[in-house]
Amino acid sequence: MARKVEITLIDDLDGSTATDTVHFGLDGSHYEIDLGEDNARKLRAALAPYISQARRSTAYSASEAPAIRAWAAENGFKVSERGRLHSEVIDAYREAHPES
Repeated sequence: MARKVEITLIDDLDGSTATDTVHFGLDGSHYEIDLGEDNARKLRAALAPYISQARRSTAYSASEAPAIRAWAAENGFKVSERGRLHSEVIDAYREAHPES
């Protein structure tokens, strides 16, 4: 028996079809929201003046740590299996993965 499962993203603001899940953080909390092109553009435009004046944080979530550690090990960084990741490792990871 064949089965086809389709997932449709719905814009969390207006109920239209979403094209993107936008991830962002504020005050130590991380968020994601499904948005269509127009609403995603509006959100990015609203945040742009603040982002342009901000500096990148070396903070990372617990769910990101395994990916950062794996990337770092594959790219010649010495990292432990547990514990805090050094800022130079996080900065290098972020530079290599600007969409993160």
